[in-house]
Amino acid sequence: MLRLTVKTGLAGGAVYYSREEGIWNENTDLVYERYATALQPHLASVKQQIPVEVPALPSSGEVCFLTKHYYNEGVKSSIRFVHMMPCYLGQWTKKATDAVKKAMDAGPAEVAAVPAPAAPAKK
Repeated sequence: MLRLTVKTGLAGGAVYYSREEGIWNENTDLVYERYATALQPHLASVKQQIPVEVPALPSSGEVCFLTKHYYNEGVKSSIRFVHMMPCYLGQWTKKATDAVKKAMDAGPAEVAAVPAPAAPAKK
């Protein structure tokens, strides 16, 4: 229950924060540009501290394309899973019934064949 509460709180916080930042009201290119300009001083300080060259931020067009692409892939995968759900349920049901039949066929003879643990000796 705690886990569900934490996950719900994080998701709700993310939605609330994104709404407060205006991500849902503005053009996404403007939001990206605003964050890119806000991060430039921090990137400059990191570049001075680390001898490795930090790659440039991708353009807003690339970010928009990748966001849309992966969102669409997620939707397609979700729909594919829902479409295949009856098949998956059939497979899981068959595995479960086979396991139950196998356990029922084992019977008490095989269960009795397993040696019981020895009782401790009384003094």
